[in-house]
Amino acid sequence: MRVGCPKEIKNHEYRVGLTPGSVREYVAHGHEVLVETGAGAGIGADDNAYRAAGATIAKTAADVFAKSDMIVKVKEPQPNEWVQLREGQILYTYLHLAPDPEQTKGLLASGVTAVAYETVTDDRGGLPLLAPMSEVAGRLSIQAGATALQKANGGRGVLPGKVTVLGGGVVGLHAARMAAGLGADVTIIDRSIPRLRQLDDLFAGRVHTRYSTVEALEEECFSADIVVGAVLIPGAAAPKLVTREMLSGMKKGSVLVDVAIDQGGCFETSHATTHADPTYEVDGVIHYCVANMPGAVPVTSAHALNNATLHHGLQLADKGLKALVDDHHLRNGLNVHKGKITNRAVAEALGYELVEPKAVLAA
Repeated sequence: MRVGCPKEIKNHEYRVGLTPGSVREYVAHGHEVLVETGAGAGIGADDNAYRAAGATIAKTAADVFAKSDMIVKVKEPQPNEWVQLREGQILYTYLHLAPDPEQTKGLLASGVTAVAYETVTDDRGGLPLLAPMSEVAGRLSIQAGATALQKANGGRGVLPGKVTVLGGGVVGLHAARMAAGLGADVTIIDRSIPRLRQLDDLFAGRVHTRYSTVEALEEECFSADIVVGAVLIPGAAAPKLVTREMLSGMKKGSVLVDVAIDQGGCFETSHATTHADPTYEVDGVIHYCVANMPGAVPVTSAHALNNATLHHGLQLADKGLKALVDDHHLRNGLNVHKGKITNRAVAEALGYELVEPKAVLAA
């Protein structure tokens, strides 16, 4: 199979779908790899590093899309990318379709087979291809929040003394670790009592935990300097836990960091921002809603992501669609195939008919 890796074009996105080390693995499996010139510049990998790993360098992204059987990316395809996709081609990347009807329409029209990193599962019920970026984003959320709190950036002008984390998953865990390390008073709110017990044991009293109720949300958000939105429903749009009405009870100059913005955000007043213009203010509260937070640390992120995605990527390259038939965890990553939606959460969020992955692959 010919595997292609175009350069990422989203605002301030410096990660790359394939590192030179990953290219070597694909080549060792007998595949040809086509990499757009400059694709690895953001992680310090020049074209010669890719050539040394066995890749062929393409002059343009158009060459990569036109000549490749499988496209490996980091972020969801942009409009000028999804029009270059075609039926019979595999797209392997983050998609986050539930809050993105336009991208969904583009992928359906292309006929591509789109496998989303964020919905691939494992035997423990986890999301192994999402987890490494969730770890990075969780850690960055506290850095971003602390920066936004500075007076020159429109914030309260305080160090983060009180931090509230909504969601006790991977993002929430790593956000809490960072905040506690800064000496903040940290509270994690979650709906899973078993998870709250785990977090209590893990932090040994250094972090408070609360069951999620309206009262708990209001009390903790109103007293916080930073609120981190870290709620995830796999594949689906994030629930809106903090309403606009609640902002009036928050401290002026406090900060909301919405890590769930890729899935539409968990604050009612959230909309996606970029690293170039990361924050905005609503009712005196600063919002940080960058949709590709790990792109700010591309060397760490790209290698962590490649470590997680390589195994399934090789399966797809080695076996094609048969890899989806054989591995139900990888099949859970299938979101779009030949103009059909194959992920339940995406279908429900956007009002499409669901076609079961097994059925569409057997057709």
